[in-house]
Amino acid sequence: MKDKKVLYVSSEVLPYSPYSELAKMSFEAPRMVNNNGGQIRIFMPKFGNINERRHQLHEVIRLSGMNIIINDIDVPLIIKVASIPKERIQVYFIDNDEYFRRTGTLFDGENNMYPDNDERCIFFAKGIVETVKKLNWLPDIIHIHGWASALLPLYLRTYYKDEPIFSESKIVTSVFDSDYEGALDSTLINKVAFDGISKKTVDPLKNPTYYNLMRVAIKYSDGVVVVSEDMPEDFQTYLKNLRKPVLYNSDKETFQDSYREFYTKILKK
Repeated sequence: MKDKKVLYVSSEVLPYSPYSELAKMSFEAPRMVNNNGGQIRIFMPKFGNINERRHQLHEVIRLSGMNIIINDIDVPLIIKVASIPKERIQVYFIDNDEYFRRTGTLFDGENNMYPDNDERCIFFAKGIVETVKKLNWLPDIIHIHGWASALLPLYLRTYYKDEPIFSESKIVTSVFDSDYEGALDSTLINKVAFDGISKKTVDPLKNPTYYNLMRVAIKYSDGVVVVSEDMPEDFQTYLKNLRKPVLYNSDKETFQDSYREFYTKILKK
């Protein structure tokens, strides 16, 4: 992985999120690449439960200030950055007062899903692309994790397909156990269609469950890493029928060699 550039995108990352398999792997995989001479960047949402003072986040003025259009509404983009202590790894936070200042991530205090989680996904995907363009940082691999990241492969391969900065990038999607029961707002497919993306190409978004989001992410990815141990049977069948590389990450403590080999395989495609 020496000198390769890997962009990690995740809903959760240690130490900024509570411990979970998703947050752990979203930290351990970048650290592995970083320790093997690669260049990495991490992007995650700046959820309201992230303590900015404790983690020393600060706004990057030169990257902030643009508006992202979501369903014909201009939404201001704020970019913050912090460094993971002792790791020399920069984490970029996609922020917006309306979408991310609330203390919950997916759910409110009464355990109801936020009705705008679908818009937050679109905003996160577009915000990442626009920020990476400003950084002028050309990733060799883009590796996504978690529900909030699920629309990025779709947008990269459709809405942003003519952006030269991503023309050589390979996309990898990791599948974890479901982040949520139920589905995001059913109008998600209409909001995606507003951006000129054909509804026929994203048919699973008619019912945006976690695994349907993953189906869309995988469709526009070059490879898949399966971390989940409890997938629905129909989704397991879907994975078995894929005509693209799939890595089953059965040993989460010794994943480094398998990830490096998998990345190398993806880059050769």
